[in-house]
This record gives sequence, C-alpha cells and structure tokens, in this order.
Amino acid sequence: MTKDQKADALKDLKVKLEEYPFFYLTDPSAMPVSATNKLRRKCHEAGVEMQVVKNTLLAKVMRDAPAAKGYAGLMDSLHGATAVLYCKNQKLPAKLLEAFYKESNGEKPGFKAAYIDSAVFTGEGALDILKKLKSREELVGEVIGLLQSPAKNVISALLSGGSTIAGLLKTLEERPAESAAAVTPAE
Repeated sequence: MTKDQKADALKDLKVKLEEYPFFYLTDPSAMPVSATNKLRRKCHEAGVEMQVVKNTLLAKVMRDAPAAKGYAGLMDSLHGATAVLYCKNQKLPAKLLEAFYKESNGEKPGFKAAYIDSAVFTGEGALDILKKLKSREELVGEVIGLLQSPAKNVISALLSGGSTIAGLLKTLEERPAESAAAVTPAE
C-alpha cells in the first residue's frame, strides 16, 4: 500500500466512523469467499455497509479520535481479519448476523465487538444483548407513554359518569354560588 493509498484509507475510515454512530466488528476469515459475498449482499439489502479493513489503520483512526468516543475498549478486538458493519440502527446488524447464522451451514463470521453510542460490547454473548437493545426513538416513545398515562387515567375517570369524582364535580357545579361559599371552611 502506497503512502497516498494509506492516507486515503485512513481518511475513509475516519469519515465512516463519524458518519455512522454504530458499528460491529466481525471476523470473516473462517468463511469461504462465497459466504462472505452472500453476507455482503445481505448487508447491502438491509442498509448495512460492510467493509473489510486493516486492523492497524482502524486502530490508528480510533487512537486519533477524541477520547470521549470511547474506542479504547475495541482495541483488544483488532486482531486477525476484521470486517466492519456500519449502520444507523444499533440492532440491525445483530439481527442480520443472527439470521445469517441460522441460514448458513456453519459458515458464519465471528463476532468480535460492537460500538453503540460510546458503549462497547464484546464476545459472542453480546449479540443476544444487542438484539434486545431498544433504540433511542423506542425509549423516548415509552417515556412519553408513561408520562401521558396518569393524565389519561384522570381524564377517563372524570369523563366516566359512574365515577365518584365525576359525581362530586357535577354536584359542586350544580350548586348555587352562595351555598358553595357557605360550605367553604373558614380560615
């Protein structure tokens, strides 16, 4: 690799890591080329970008990134062949890899690590965790639903005719103003 090619590769990796907030590191070396090409096609169809990279170049880009990115936990995973699966949805590659594992006959890439919002997941067991992770949008939706729930309960209680609260409010509303003032406790 010439100096110019190396500079271009470093620049490309840096752009990819800035563009994609989530990525997975896999080891495709145990798979034949046909299986690797099949995985690459599946990734393309799902909107996941797959790129085989040199570990030394990826390590350099990660070391040069701001410390807040938290790439340090990935350094131990940079050995052997490495393919990076870039995506904008954190659990899409986990589901894609799981589906690929089920349909391939033992030809599967080894899972090394995943980088999700500055959190690092390593080891084969991490794929189960990654499949169950909720996206930021799902979590915001749940929080909004939880916040709306008490208000909905109060409104439905007020609107139901058989409710004691509704009956009390209706009684207070129908009272004349002067008798309501007489009932008000003195201070």
